[in-house]
Amino acid sequence: MNSLRTWLYRRAACVATALLLAVPQLVAAQEFPSFEQVKRDFHASDAWLLDRNGQRIQRVRTDFTARRGAWTPLADTSPALLHAILLTEDRRFYAHSGVDWSAVGAAAWSNLWNTRTRGASTITMQLAGLLNDALRARPGGRSWGQKWRQLWSARTLEQEWRKDEVLEAYLNLVPFRGELIGIDAMARSLFGKAPRGLDQRESALAAALLRAPNATAERVAERACLILQQASSPWGADCKALQLYTEAALRNRHYAAMEGPAPHFARQILAQLREQAPQAQLPRTIASTLDLGLQRHAVRVLREHLAALQGQNVQDGAVLVLDNASGNVLAWVGSSGATLSQASEVDAVVALRQPGSTLKPFLYAQAIAERRLTAASLLDDSPARIPTEYGIYAPENYDLGYKGWVSVRQALGSSLNIPAVRALRMVSPEAFSQQLRALGFELPEPSGFYGYSLALGGVDVTLLQLTNAYRTLANGGALHPVRLLQADGSDRPAATAQALDAQAAFIVTDILADRHARMLTFGTDSALATRFWSAVKTGTSKDMRDNWTVGFTAHHTIGVWVGNADGSPMQDVSGISGAAPVWASVAAYVNRLRPSQAPTPPQELERRVVTYAPLQPDGTTSALVESARYEWFLPGTAQDAFALAPSAMDAPADGAMTARILEPSDSTIIALDPDIPPANQLVRVRTSDAGITWHVNGQPVHGLHNPRQWYWAPTPGRHRFELRSPRDDAVLDSIQIEVRGAQWQEGRTATR
Repeated sequence: MNSLRTWLYRRAACVATALLLAVPQLVAAQEFPSFEQVKRDFHASDAWLLDRNGQRIQRVRTDFTARRGAWTPLADTSPALLHAILLTEDRRFYAHSGVDWSAVGAAAWSNLWNTRTRGASTITMQLAGLLNDALRARPGGRSWGQKWRQLWSARTLEQEWRKDEVLEAYLNLVPFRGELIGIDAMARSLFGKAPRGLDQRESALAAALLRAPNATAERVAERACLILQQASSPWGADCKALQLYTEAALRNRHYAAMEGPAPHFARQILAQLREQAPQAQLPRTIASTLDLGLQRHAVRVLREHLAALQGQNVQDGAVLVLDNASGNVLAWVGSSGATLSQASEVDAVVALRQPGSTLKPFLYAQAIAERRLTAASLLDDSPARIPTEYGIYAPENYDLGYKGWVSVRQALGSSLNIPAVRALRMVSPEAFSQQLRALGFELPEPSGFYGYSLALGGVDVTLLQLTNAYRTLANGGALHPVRLLQADGSDRPAATAQALDAQAAFIVTDILADRHARMLTFGTDSALATRFWSAVKTGTSKDMRDNWTVGFTAHHTIGVWVGNADGSPMQDVSGISGAAPVWASVAAYVNRLRPSQAPTPPQELERRVVTYAPLQPDGTTSALVESARYEWFLPGTAQDAFALAPSAMDAPADGAMTARILEPSDSTIIALDPDIPPANQLVRVRTSDAGITWHVNGQPVHGLHNPRQWYWAPTPGRHRFELRSPRDDAVLDSIQIEVRGAQWQEGRTATR
């Protein structure tokens, strides 16, 4: 019986061979592409973002129909994986010419006797099916016609391709599990490593998936264990442990959609490409403007600094670096990363936030260009109450203090709020709104919506808009868009528009580069005081929800934002302590790439020595407001000396009285609670000027240690508070309040 079966088995193989050789006309001739063409046409499901020097900087998935990694050469494949696949799929791969006739005979014999053996498909036959859709198996299996065509195609393929080419193409095109196509995607997804690093156990599991890509973990583990036993591997001794390992491996997805230091920038690039050509296929490599070294430095510095601020409720940050001349984006860090941030997917470079004081340079540039101010003009830094259609607007300085009369140079350099509001009154919110729009800011509301808060950053902007606006300052007021792609390889800027007066832009730049102008607020030795030429400004929004440092060197503009993506306030973190250290580190890095030098002033500007000699009301001179210095002026605006007339001592720039009652407000009604101790119900009284006397209900208040702020013990009734001049007892300001409630008989607290 056995001899009969052997004879029949051999006859089946011979008949199959004879049919294939004798009846080639039964199958249509099949033309296959060359190996090089298949390799060239292979498309990974990812694209690589290249930096400006051609180095890979970010991998990003672009095809979500299948998961394909990079084409893997045979030499970069694990020997253990090659052995496992040949052992299970095609033991005689190097011996046959595309068709394993002994396997064909075995398959025919198994069909005759209804028994199960290994399939007859060789690796070459499977590759033929992968290269020709007409030969792919259907849900019900291949038809006899498909099988014959596959046999013939395999022979043709091996006549045209070398064995190593067949095996290499097969390993890169064969599906393993689900969406995973090819050994690179399989190895990186399931095992988190390149194909050359797979060990014997991982290779057996991969080979087991080829026969049943979507089988259960238990079935895959059984087959993998059998492969290991056939290879005499110690991993095959414990199939139960292998099943646990298989279950864990099949749940893995190590191959993330994004990999690299610039994920947010990559998304911007892809969005731009899809917008430009919605139907076009994305390229495999995308040449960007980024600088890999600078990008990595910015990421590292931001994360290190935010980690040091973790105790102050700071999670998020962003860094943007632009090339001044071309507008190329050299670094784009949209987030501090998942380790620090709970919103790492949010791109803070394009998120809308409040810019704080970072808009002041553009306001002063407009005021100077319109010849309303010069850099030497004096502005009053004292409490202001500006009437608007919505009520009284009373801005305050960051430190809640006042510096008196200061020059525009010191007001901008030291970021004083009240002088900026006074400058906005000269320019008008409407005109400044138009200026901001000309600089690229998108103000969705009419200017009346923002009012005088525009001077202090009362509008939403993005770090991208803000940094490019500062780049406009660096370029003498010329505005042109940023570039993300290396379109033509040149560093020529795109079309430009003159958004700021060039001469005013230089004067404001000179102020931002002046460490002595920052002295009132920041001192002369802060993170802003670089050892090379730079111009820089900080900003902090209300309640410390955002802080910024934006500035430029001769060749680069750098913007840094620090805060929380959810808008929660930070704890005692300002622009100088939050964003400035990151800015300074990035600025030092780019300065090493291209050393910075001070810009050349426009020829039309005039430079003079200015002196300050304020006058007392009696006409005598007092201490200087500021020391003598050189100053820049627009043509026709130069002035040698600046002095305050006696009238200026009493009337600030907004036309209101110098001395005002700040608290309490006029017509305030106070209700006393008899259950609260009197010492806890004092009323704070504040004024803008210490050189006054207080009167309550017509009687002078004596013994005040600090006339600017003291506390009054209220009694029921109406009360009138007056500020009077110590010279002539003239009433400078007055209010009336009403107190309601019971009067205490004891435990009253005097003013303090």
